[in-house]
Formats: sequence, C-alpha cells, structure tokens
Amino acid sequence: MASQQQQAVGPMSQAALQQTASMQQQQQLSQQQDFDPVHRFKMLIPQLKESVQNLMKIAALNLAHNTSIDNGIKSSDTSVQRFDKSLEEFYALCDQVELCLRLAYECLSQSIDSAKHSPNLVPTATKPDTVQTESMSYSQYLSMIKSQISCAKDIHNALLECSKKIAGKGQPQGIL
Repeated sequence: MASQQQQAVGPMSQAALQQTASMQQQQQLSQQQDFDPVHRFKMLIPQLKESVQNLMKIAALNLAHNTSIDNGIKSSDTSVQRFDKSLEEFYALCDQVELCLRLAYECLSQSIDSAKHSPNLVPTATKPDTVQTESMSYSQYLSMIKSQISCAKDIHNALLECSKKIAGKGQPQGIL
C-alpha cells in the first residue's frame, strides 16, 4: 500500500514539476514579448481600434448634442463626454505605435548592418560538432576586426581634423 502511495505521489510530483516548468517558460516568453516591438505593436492595435471607435462615438454624441442646442431643442445643462480626453488617449496610443514601429525599424537596421559587416560566425570551441559551413576561421575573423579598427581610426582622425579646422576658423586672425 505504501508503494502504491509513492507511485501515486511520484507522477503527481512530476506533473507538478512539469507544470511549474511550463509556467516559468511562459513567464520568460511573455517577458521577452514585452520587449519585442513587433509584439507590442500587435498588442496595441486592438486598443487603437477601440480608441478610434470611442473617439468617433463621442464625436457623434457631441455633434448631436450641439446640433440640438443650436436648434433650441435641448439646453446646455446636460453633461457630455469630453472629446479632448478621448482624442488625447487616441494620440497617446498613436505615439506608442509610432515608437514601436521606429524601434522595430532600428532593430531591423542593426540586424542588417550586423549581417553585412560581420556575415560569418566564428566557430566556438564549446561546440566543435556544430561547425557551420558559413563560419570563418579565427585568422579571418582577426583580419576582419583589424580592418574594422583601421576604418574606425580613419573616421576618428577625419573627425579630429575637421574639428581642428572648424576651431581654427572660429578664432580671430591677428593683425600683422
């Protein structure tokens, strides 16, 4: 009987462990998605749609209310929802969508630039069995890094030279 209880507890504890592990994976996935601008954009679209619907509804109600006041049917004593608050909410969501799209564009640009300037990976010693056909040797990697450093130094020197020229033009010339 004791062995049957242990067998019953064993699968239950394994199921509980699997459930907690899956919950942890879901939490990690949701945290990653919070930082993903494309996922955030997809989450904002329904809110934006609802905000537009609310904005149009309030605008229609305000228009009908003002029309009835102009026609003398109603007095202006009745309260109407504020259009400016709903418009501000809509603009705030639009700003968030714009930021998400800009961030996504920057991420894509960085990814493209990264692939362009460092297209091949260097195989690591920890995983020698997963050597990729596109990877470069360490000496090729070093030469690529040296060329990037050389290019950075050239840019730095050019900027220094330009700043010296600009600083030199700003100083008044002495009378000879």
